[in-house]
Amino acid sequence: MQKLTMLNEDNVFFGMTQMTKEEAIKFAGEHLVKQGYVKDAYVQGMLEREKITNTYIGNGIGIPHGTDNAKKEILQSGIVILHFKNGIDYGGETAHLVMGIAGKNNEHLDILSKIAIALSDEDEVKKIVNSSTKEELYSYLDEINN
Repeated sequence: MQKLTMLNEDNVFFGMTQMTKEEAIKFAGEHLVKQGYVKDAYVQGMLEREKITNTYIGNGIGIPHGTDNAKKEILQSGIVILHFKNGIDYGGETAHLVMGIAGKNNEHLDILSKIAIALSDEDEVKKIVNSSTKEELYSYLDEINN
């Protein structure tokens, strides 16, 4: 598995408080902007994508990303991970991890595929969700990523 080089500890937000799905998507999108991965308009594309289709992939994971029209707003591929110990309502499902992604030149398909495969194991997801520190959570994600 190719390593996701855009994964770094500054992009992991551990122990987030309750918020709506839309607030979580905006938060992830704003941090993709702050980290220099996307332009501001990409965040709106993430919210629009959610109106078209729910980005919940199962196993307590949501992966919001922009619409096809928002691709032009991507500066470089990136990922932001929000951790909710108690989960949030994500379109009728409970999400413990919300992973905002942006993929330059269709890299989002590769990113989505790697995340889906790596986190298809329910036990791995439980281990990540039950992390007691940000460092531990990042370590699990980094281990999956190798």
